[in-house]
Amino acid sequence: MERTDIIKINKRNLGSSYESLACERLEAEGMRILRRNYRVRIGEIDIIAAEDNVLVFVEVKYRNSIKYGGAWYAIPYSKQQKIRRVAQWYMNENHINMNTICRFDAVLIDGTEVEHIRNAWM
Repeated sequence: MERTDIIKINKRNLGSSYESLACERLEAEGMRILRRNYRVRIGEIDIIAAEDNVLVFVEVKYRNSIKYGGAWYAIPYSKQQKIRRVAQWYMNENHINMNTICRFDAVLIDGTEVEHIRNAWM
């Protein structure tokens, strides 16, 4: 195994641990986790959850410091657009009515601080 392969595996494991932390936080707030790491050819959604009658698509971002702007700055408009398209794909694939109430949240982890932002973007 090459060094780059090991780094990729370690980054994937690290990302998975932060997604698990995010799931715990969301569940503690009363959300039900429906799916993790939903991947299709156009992109990925970290967490898909339900809260009451709302379908929630969640992006998880971690930064070990706010030196370069923190976790929020790692979700630019282009990433938000991609998540929207993947959410539509998910809804089509699962025969979910397009009139279903949806929202896009973010769980931001800056160092040891965890913040859940509801309606992070439209």
